[in-house]
Amino acid sequence: MSKQQDMLKAMRFEGPEYVPVRMGILPAAWMKYREALDELVAEHPVLFEGHRRGQRDYDEIPRERFMKGEYVDPWGCVWCNAQDGIEAIVKKHPLPEREDVRGLEPPEEDMGMPHGFMFLRLADLRGFEEIMVDFAEEPPELGMLIDAVLEYNMRQLEIRLKDEKDEELLYFGDDNGHQNSLAISPQKWRKYIKPCYAKIYERCHQEGHSVYMHTDGHIYEVIPDLVECGVNVINPQIRANGLDNLVATCKGKVCVDLDLDRQLFPFATPSQLDEHVHEAVEKLGAPEGGLWLKAEVDHGVSLENIEALCRALEKYRSYFSARGAAA
Repeated sequence: MSKQQDMLKAMRFEGPEYVPVRMGILPAAWMKYREALDELVAEHPVLFEGHRRGQRDYDEIPRERFMKGEYVDPWGCVWCNAQDGIEAIVKKHPLPEREDVRGLEPPEEDMGMPHGFMFLRLADLRGFEEIMVDFAEEPPELGMLIDAVLEYNMRQLEIRLKDEKDEELLYFGDDNGHQNSLAISPQKWRKYIKPCYAKIYERCHQEGHSVYMHTDGHIYEVIPDLVECGVNVINPQIRANGLDNLVATCKGKVCVDLDLDRQLFPFATPSQLDEHVHEAVEKLGAPEGGLWLKAEVDHGVSLENIEALCRALEKYRSYFSARGAAA
């Protein structure tokens, strides 16, 4: 059974052969470790299928957001970055005053639906403090801004549905949480943001697609709402939500692509990383599926710990199949 088949079986709770596991390596890590990381990756073909030694450009930067300097996106947001290989943030916002929203014209350019396509787009356009005040005071401009962004996203979605018509699973990313809470209250999230996701994901399901949603931060209170919106695979962070909270809200209800603890990776011992992966699989996984695992590393994680994560992911992907064989 292929990895893709296992992922779909896990999503549908149809008993995958293995727990699907993946590792992402950010450009800054390649820039730092270079040939040594190349050798390490080559030793783990289960995680890095198709990798060939010596064929990677260690200084390659896949997107503008990872380049040092500034760039302006089609909405007029100015992204700023102090270092190649890490992701930029928006430092200059095109709608700093509330009345600016009334003159907003969404871009004619089709930029797709990159990470931050809905909730984060609002903050990028207005600035975080200003959009928080908007959610608190609920002026008419807030609804106008949401409607404009949603309308643009629906246009981009129709393009995606044509271009990706043969893809069973469509991927979306939009961070909704902070370290210890949602950015806005669950009540206001349900009033303003949930209908946007529901409209987008309903359209995906109408065309026969399943929906994967990445969303960083503390979001477990609204995971049931996201399932109602049509999310089939949710990608939450373990530390911001707590493993037990994710078990309570997700296990048996929606497939979780668990974002393992990136805040732990630089400081843990290899044995602690093994225990971390083991606990996640044992508590959140099941023989019928419902769990994927993902580890993402950057230049702050040692080669020793990257290796430990690779070994743990490979070890525990067969946790349920090995138990079944033993029984």
